Amino acid sequence: MVQTSASVCLLGGLFLIAPVLMAPTPARMCTALKTLNETLSHRRRYMKHNFPINYTIRVHHNEIFKLSNISKMRLKVEDLDKLVLQRLWFQVNQGVLKKIIRVMPERHPSRLYTAQLESRFRDAEGVFVQSHPAELFQQELPETIQDIWDRLTEEPDRVPESSWRFASPKSLLDNFCRTMYCLFSECFAGTDAQRDYCSVSRWRKGGKKDLQPKS
Repeated sequence: MVQTSASVCLLGGLFLIAPVLMAPTPARMCTALKTLNETLSHRRRYMKHNFPINYTIRVHHNEIFKLSNISKMRLKVEDLDKLVLQRLWFQVNQGVLKKIIRVMPERHPSRLYTAQLESRFRDAEGVFVQSHPAELFQQELPETIQDIWDRLTEEPDRVPESSWRFASPKSLLDNFCRTMYCLFSECFAGTDAQRDYCSVSRWRKGGKKDLQPKS
């Protein structure tokens, strides 16, 4: 009888947790991401025009985080939870922003912009953490994702030379923006629920229009 009661309690707990994990993106999260998106919409000016032609910075190869990376991970990991990918998105772009800021002198014309972008990114990250139960962030990640996470958090002097790549600040922020639209599509769909922001072809055909802030 005791065992039966314990099982009922356990199942009850799972039913209480399930709606939280399956809930749509909360309004506060979308507000924070739209504010971030508004800042990202100016990246061409600050990340291309204010840098030398063909300027690149050194980043970990996993920090070149494209829509194709998301597709590959979904193929490798069956029923991959979007929340896991969202957590990885925050981890990746935290490192990207730090590396962009690190190469800028104090008086660089894009430094203030990048600092504002990082501040809004951290605001969004804070809302993301507050919007989910603490237990979620203690759960084990799928092996494929954990491997990427471990490499991203490895001390730079321990990263093998073969793992470094060079990318322009503009291209890194393009990836930042496009993957944000893909992983938080509910915040940017507007009235067109059929938009597939995870499709590479969508960005090639009409990406510039879709990159504009949504109301």
